[in-house]
Amino acid sequence: MIWLAWRQHRKQLLFTLIGFAALAALMIPIGLSMRHSFTELGLPNCVTQLARPDVDPITANGCESAFHQFSNRYASLNLVAVLLITLPALVGLFWGAPLVAREVEHGTHRFAWTQGIGRTRWALVKFGLVVVVTVTLAIGYGLGMAWWVSPLTEAAREGRLGVIVFDLQGIAPIGYTLFAVALGIFAGTLWRRMLPAMGVTLAAFIGVRAAVAILARPHYQPARTRTFPIEGADLPRESRGDWLLASGVRNPDGKMVSADTRIMCPPGAKAPDGGRCGAELGAQPGAYNWELYQPADRFWLFQWIETGIFVALAALLLYLAVRRLRRIA
Repeated sequence: MIWLAWRQHRKQLLFTLIGFAALAALMIPIGLSMRHSFTELGLPNCVTQLARPDVDPITANGCESAFHQFSNRYASLNLVAVLLITLPALVGLFWGAPLVAREVEHGTHRFAWTQGIGRTRWALVKFGLVVVVTVTLAIGYGLGMAWWVSPLTEAAREGRLGVIVFDLQGIAPIGYTLFAVALGIFAGTLWRRMLPAMGVTLAAFIGVRAAVAILARPHYQPARTRTFPIEGADLPRESRGDWLLASGVRNPDGKMVSADTRIMCPPGAKAPDGGRCGAELGAQPGAYNWELYQPADRFWLFQWIETGIFVALAALLLYLAVRRLRRIA
């Protein structure tokens, strides 16, 4: 049975490896170029300097300018990163969805399940082979993307917790890929033709991924708050890599005056009309800036939590797929 499964999927594996090799041939030169620019602008030293609590403002401003220059130089890669996060979905489409749907559509499942191999054994071997292959590919993909995206994450203020870069690196791609494959297999047991199964897999994968990233991820751990007055000579030190969830200006009673903004006025400064700084927004004496954020050091905790969610969903879908196989005539 294992030999037969290998014979059935070896061309599929070959084409997948060719695709990954082509992707590596494209991404490695870009990654090397980014690292060269990162070093040329002196950013490794800036990362070290900004991690120190006693860094002087001149050095901090110079480093921020260099980071901004690097980000502008490679801003076009944001589109590439968006395309890269779709790769786990493609694995689900071309490895998961056809696994059952193609057999049923072509009628070969009747032969496979009546030759002394029960449906459960057939499912365990076929599903197990696909899971092992896809996990191996996902590990290589995660390691490669972590190397490639590292300069971008160090240059970005939100760091590795950024919405796109979080999905590209660490162990999360393993969970995404397993979920996509399991989703495709389950869809193939419901819609017993390949094209409908692939369409459902893609739509459901995008929906679940978006729901987890937008609704669940910000709440994996209680977010922290940071406050500082609207009048002051110095800004508070912010750790690069913190994921800013919300910000605004609040009055002393905690009521939000203006969302997604920040007011910084020198001590005793007046508005152009001679009024108090921030009065035009409704800020009262004692108003302060407020920020809600997730600290940068929670990256790996969030990775494990999100990976666990998608691995659990994948296990549930595979279990349901095995049960559905028993109902296929």
